[in-house]
Amino acid sequence: MSMSSSAISQQQNKRDRFVYPDDRAIEKPFNWRIMVRLLHYVKPYRWTYLPVAILSLLLSTAVKLAVPFLIGYAVDYALRPQNVNLLTTLIITIAILYILQGFFNMLRIRFTTILGQNVVFDLRKKLFNHVENLSFRFFDKRTEGSIIVRLNNDVNSLQELFTNGLINIVMDLIMLFGIISMLFILNVKLTIAVMIVLPIMVLLSTKMRRKIRKGWQRVRLIQSRMNSHYNEAIQGIRETQTFVQEKENIKYFKGMNQRNTNALYQSTRLSSLLPPFVEVTGAVGTAALFWYGAHLLQAGEISIGIIVAFASYIGNFWEPISRLGNIYNQLLRAMASSERIFEFMDEKPHIKEMPDAKPLVVNQGKVTFDQVQFAYEKDRVALKEFSLHVDAGETVALVGHTGSGKTTVVNLLCRFYDPSSGRILIDHQDITKVTNASLRENISLVMQDSFLFSGTIMDNIRYGRLDATDEEVIAAAKAVHADSFIMQLPYGYQTEVEERGRMLSVGQRQLISFARALLAEPKILILDEATSSIDTETEVKIQKGMKELINNRTSFIVAHRLSTIQNADKIVVLDHGEIVEIGNHELLMAKNGVYANLVKVQNRFLEEDKGV
Repeated sequence: MSMSSSAISQQQNKRDRFVYPDDRAIEKPFNWRIMVRLLHYVKPYRWTYLPVAILSLLLSTAVKLAVPFLIGYAVDYALRPQNVNLLTTLIITIAILYILQGFFNMLRIRFTTILGQNVVFDLRKKLFNHVENLSFRFFDKRTEGSIIVRLNNDVNSLQELFTNGLINIVMDLIMLFGIISMLFILNVKLTIAVMIVLPIMVLLSTKMRRKIRKGWQRVRLIQSRMNSHYNEAIQGIRETQTFVQEKENIKYFKGMNQRNTNALYQSTRLSSLLPPFVEVTGAVGTAALFWYGAHLLQAGEISIGIIVAFASYIGNFWEPISRLGNIYNQLLRAMASSERIFEFMDEKPHIKEMPDAKPLVVNQGKVTFDQVQFAYEKDRVALKEFSLHVDAGETVALVGHTGSGKTTVVNLLCRFYDPSSGRILIDHQDITKVTNASLRENISLVMQDSFLFSGTIMDNIRYGRLDATDEEVIAAAKAVHADSFIMQLPYGYQTEVEERGRMLSVGQRQLISFARALLAEPKILILDEATSSIDTETEVKIQKGMKELINNRTSFIVAHRLSTIQNADKIVVLDHGEIVEIGNHELLMAKNGVYANLVKVQNRFLEEDKGV
């Protein structure tokens, strides 16, 4: 059953050649506008945590700048003249300054950590809220894994930036400016001699940083693909083992994992070159200090104390430059994540409410499709000039071959997509002119693949109407004959269904989704292949329960099992997005057309399954 190695290789090559939308981000230049956007998330805290963090930063920096000057002063005016009293005073002063520096640093770390945690919390919340309100077209183009990476990993990568990175950048820049100022105050000639290596360092480090930026962007992209593969592999584990494709799947993952390791290695290798480069530059500057400083000392232009102070300042000078190199690497990683986060943030919902949208008022439940045309893509038309009127309380069945447009009708009615042209009316109200919330509150949809959330059965049914009482939840379950199997579970309605309801059978999950939909008390009920995975005995129970619940409720049924729709008021037969037949079961069977042929074919298959 396993695929040949050449087939696997071809499949992998196709995957590798596939151009992900994220690939374009790698070629983008470093964008400081993204940093400005990130800083907007600090704005709510500009009068709380931020002032304390900045004040403590300034004070600790001022203290650190004062110490070398005092040490140089002590050498010239306390050690050489052997002024014990002055030396004692300076030692005590320096000790107090170090204590104050430690205190201010503690305040800075504490408040920047709180600030960073709050900013990341706000960013994650906004991103999740935004994604929750995006249209189906957004999710059609992306894998679940890539979305989860943005919500989790990419936001997490900004944590260190907001907690330490940004404030450290400010601190180090202030420190550098302060040190340079002090050096010029002490001696201009010696300062110029020491700083002569800076232009060379800036030129070479700029080229290195461009490569580092692209390297970390590549790492984030590959990790996103890996997470997508994790998600796909876990969800498709049954199919993988059924078709004995474990080895091939592992082989593909091994290649992806190797690419991730290689990208990490290259990015880390480039990043690791920057600090040593700064240190070497610092060593050259220090050598220049002592060489030229000795010359100035002999000429009587400076004192030993100035050389000592210079050496201390220079030691402090190269440290923030080296740290800025590391922070820059961190900034590059954060920028790669930020670009991906803001790509999601900039996505606009395709389904937009009009500024003057009003709540939908459903008194009867009439539904009209007026010359509706729709295409998921330009070259793939799903509905062509589709017109259909459904009276209040009518049950309409949509049938046809796969891809005929049945589910598209449902998606458009729920306004998951908007028609390319035409209108959809509910009680003479255009659904594009009402609020989405009011529209969907009046519609309950049961899909073929019923989704259950982690939690209890009671919670999952109540999801249809959160203010429902326990009694109402149980009543809805009884109406669809779900109560009998629920009460046989260890904890009844309080039984945990686990992720996606995997502890329940497909039929049981669908019964729960039936109860959830019915609890919402919709004006319009949609069953999209909702009975396709339920055994015949359970289906009979559902039909009995649904008969009363569908009464006085406009209903749309999409079903492969044609036996379940024989009592429908209208049966609409679709083919390539067009209505080819419409009528009730008896009328369409008498016409002996497309519908009658579908019924005959299905009955023949059922007879063969029974061994007739």
